[in-house]
Amino acid sequence: MTVVSPPKVGIGGKNGVLLRGSLLPRAGDAGCAAMHDETTVRWALDVSDARPVIASIAEGTGPANWIEALLADIRIADVDQEVVHLVGPLAGRRRMIGQPVTAYWPPESWPILAELVVAAVADYPPRAARTREITSLLFADAVISISTADDGTIPDIVFLSVRGRLVDDRSLWAVHASEARFRKLIHHLPFALLQVDSTPMRAIFDRLRLEGITDIRSYLDDVPELVSHSRDIIRVTDANRAAVKLFSVDGADLLIGPVDYLFAASPETARRVITAHFNGQRHHAETMKLRTFDGRLRDVTLSVTYPTPPELLDVAIIALEDVTDRLQTEAQLRQLQADYSRAARVSMLGELATSIAHEVNQPLSAIVTNAETSQRWLSRDEPNLTKVGQLTARIAEGARHASDIVQRIRGMAARRAPERVSLDLNEVVHEAVLFLRHEIESRAIDLSVQLERDVPKTFGDRVQLQQVIVNLILNAVQAQSGGPGRRIDLSTTMHGDGAVIFAIHDGGPGIAAANLERVFDSFFTTKDEGMGIGLAICQSIIAAHGGMINASNHPDGGALFRFSLPGAAWARA
Repeated sequence: MTVVSPPKVGIGGKNGVLLRGSLLPRAGDAGCAAMHDETTVRWALDVSDARPVIASIAEGTGPANWIEALLADIRIADVDQEVVHLVGPLAGRRRMIGQPVTAYWPPESWPILAELVVAAVADYPPRAARTREITSLLFADAVISISTADDGTIPDIVFLSVRGRLVDDRSLWAVHASEARFRKLIHHLPFALLQVDSTPMRAIFDRLRLEGITDIRSYLDDVPELVSHSRDIIRVTDANRAAVKLFSVDGADLLIGPVDYLFAASPETARRVITAHFNGQRHHAETMKLRTFDGRLRDVTLSVTYPTPPELLDVAIIALEDVTDRLQTEAQLRQLQADYSRAARVSMLGELATSIAHEVNQPLSAIVTNAETSQRWLSRDEPNLTKVGQLTARIAEGARHASDIVQRIRGMAARRAPERVSLDLNEVVHEAVLFLRHEIESRAIDLSVQLERDVPKTFGDRVQLQQVIVNLILNAVQAQSGGPGRRIDLSTTMHGDGAVIFAIHDGGPGIAAANLERVFDSFFTTKDEGMGIGLAICQSIIAAHGGMINASNHPDGGALFRFSLPGAAWARA
C-alpha cells in the first residue's frame, strides 16, 4: 500500500502536540478517498516517549506487560476525519491530539499495533512485516500498515493506515453502546449463556484444510490431543447471571478463561462441537452431562451458535439449559408407562388362562403318554430299545415345547425394560397366534393368515409388539358371538415408503360410528367386564415405535385395525 509522505511541518510541545498544519492528507486528497466499498483511515503517532521501552523490547529485556507499557507512552500526533468520525470524541480532532493512543485505539487490536510499532521503529524482529490483518468491529477484511517518514525528517512519528470494508458507519462508541445494551439484555436472560472466543481455532482449521484434511472426525481419531488442546486455547470471555447460577460460582469472572471446565464431564461433546465448527455448521445442539463447580452432575442441553462470514469476530455463543429435573420426570413417566403396559399384559394373560392351560397341557399329555408307552416296552421280556429311544426323543421334544410356552408366558408377564432390536414382524405375528390358537379353535373361528414374504424388518421390542397383536386378535375373538361367519383375517404387507403394515379384519358387527373416535381412549370400553386399557396401550406402543394405528369398519362388514411401523433403517434414523 502506498503511504503519502507527510509534509514538513513544525511539531513542538510535550509529546509532539501539533502546533500548526496537519501531518495527514485531507479528505479528497490523493489516496484518502474511499474506493467504492473500501475505506482507509490514517493515524500519525508520536513514539518519542516510547523509545526506551522499544529499545528494551528489541534487546530482549522488555517488561512482561510490554504491550500495555509501550502503548501507554505513545501519543496521538494527528488523525484524519474518518478516524474522528469512527472513534473520536465530540470535541473532534484537537481533543484527540496529544492523548495516549490507548484512549481511542480499539483494545482488540492493541497487540498487533504494538508489534507493528516495534517493527517500524526498531526493525524487531528483523524484517518483520509492516502490514498485518486485524479483527475489527467496524471493518471487514481489515489490513493495517505502518511506515515512517521517507526522508527521516520526523523521526519520532509513525504513520498508520487501516483499510477495509466499512460494515457499520456508526462510530465505535455507538457500536460499543449498542453492544453494551446487548450485553445487558444477555445478562438478564433466564437461561445460561457463555460467550466464547473461538479465534484460535481459525488458524488451526486453515492449516488442516491446507494439508488436505476434509474428514475432521477421522483426523480427531488419529490426533485426539487436538481436542484437549482446543479446550485450553478456546476461552470463555463472558457469562451471564444464569450461567453463574448454573455453575454455582460467586461471580462471572470465575467462568472467564479456558472452556475446558465445560466439557469435563462430557469430553466427547467437545469432539462433536469441533466437528460441527470445522464443517461450517451454523448450529450444534445436544444433551450432555455438566459438572458444576460445587461438584454436582447436571443434565443440560447445549446449543452452540457459530460465527459465519461476513460476521467480523469469531465469537461463538453457547446456551445451556438445565434439563435434569425434566429428564428425571420423563424417566419416571416412562417407568409408569412400562408398569401400565405390564399391568395390561398381565390382565390379558388372565383372560387367556384357559388357552394357556390348554397349550401347556398338550405337550404334558404327550410326555405322559410317551413315558407310559416306554415303560411298557421296557417291561417286556425282550425290551425294544429302539422303540424306547424314539419315545424318549418324543418326551424330550414335548418337554422343550412346554418350556417354550412357559418362556413366552414369562416374557409377556415379566417386568423388563424395552429392548429395541431388528426383527421380522411375520415372526412376531406367528408367535402371537400361538397364544390364542386354542381360543380361536374352541370358538370355531376361521383364521386366515396371509403374510407377505420378504417384508422389511422393523426395529422394535418383540414383547411389546406381541402384546399389540395378541390384544388386537383377542378383541377380534371376543367381538364375535355364536353363529356363522366367524372369521379373522391377518395380513402383513409392505408400503411403498418402506413401512411394514399389519392388518386384522374380523367378522363381527364392526364399531359403532359414535365410538370410532374413542376406541383408543384410556378406560373406554364397550365390554361389561373390560378395563378399557388394551387399545390405549396398543396406541402408545405403536407411537413409541414411530408408527401409526387406526381403526375403521371394513366395507364387507366387521372391524378393521391397521398399524404401520417404519422399516429398520428408517426406525434407527
